[in-house]
Amino acid sequence: MATGVRRAIRFATYDWTREMPRSLRVMTMIGMGIQGYAIWAGLTRSLIWPVMWPSGIILFPLVLLIYYIGFCLQNAALASQLIHKTQLESEQLAAQSIQRTLQPRTIEQLPGYQAEAFYKPLRAVGGDYFDVIDLPGNRTLFALADVSGKGIAAALLAANVQALVRTLSSVAPDVPALASQINRHLCRYTPGNRFATAVFIVLDRDSGELAYVNAGHNPPIVWGGGRTMFLEPTGTALGWFDDVTYGAGRTTIPEDGGLLIYTDGLPDSIPGDRPEDALCRALDPDLPRAMSNLKALVDPRFNEDDVTVLLVKRTAQRVAGSRAQG
Repeated sequence: MATGVRRAIRFATYDWTREMPRSLRVMTMIGMGIQGYAIWAGLTRSLIWPVMWPSGIILFPLVLLIYYIGFCLQNAALASQLIHKTQLESEQLAAQSIQRTLQPRTIEQLPGYQAEAFYKPLRAVGGDYFDVIDLPGNRTLFALADVSGKGIAAALLAANVQALVRTLSSVAPDVPALASQINRHLCRYTPGNRFATAVFIVLDRDSGELAYVNAGHNPPIVWGGGRTMFLEPTGTALGWFDDVTYGAGRTTIPEDGGLLIYTDGLPDSIPGDRPEDALCRALDPDLPRAMSNLKALVDPRFNEDDVTVLLVKRTAQRVAGSRAQG
């Protein structure tokens, strides 16, 4: 209740004209000033106080005319801004629809594994990207990236990363080479203030072995067999330095163990000083229960970023991949 009251007061006292371009803001202020002048003239019964002019009944039609002129100026500025925002919302809805087609709606069958994904953008569109790509030799590539910034600009760069991963994974399935090529592309063709953290993991489905590159991303977690392992960064974020060499790490998912990959929106939404401990406690041998536990950790009071979670569970028998949740 108190939070709602504070938010209402903040909205009521906020100068929304700050959101407008300068020209429209000036027009709005002029319109408000003309309306204020008309009210003042009506109260003092004079257009040029203290001189009582004009006299007689003609003053009131003039006051109404002046007030209406101010109203029209203000209304024109606000209507222009409303049209602009409506067009922007329409573009955001279109971008949201396109982004949904880029994120995998279903995760392809992974013999001997289960997989679930959860994606929740903070706004209509987000800068998180994840993908599950089948490779020759009973291997699977898990790719997850978090682009700096939010909104449409971040979503465009995330779509660019997806296209690069899809294109290059067929010719450079080696994860260090894949990360290096994407990094060089981003350094050359994106603005200097744009970058992405990412994780590329190739799973050998027969052995459960993982080959991974962590480009400045939150460390994925491998658990099972009574142990928990964090896949720490093996290089810097993509798009920072052109000549970065990415190292490759290796580990194995134990039988009945699993792999958790996530973006920083997940730990940042968990209250407390050690969100990684909460993530580890949420992991469960039952994959749907583990995903439910992880989603329950997201506190709306702290959620200020996109949240993406990709869970993979190694099983003794071959099962079909689960449907991605969004």
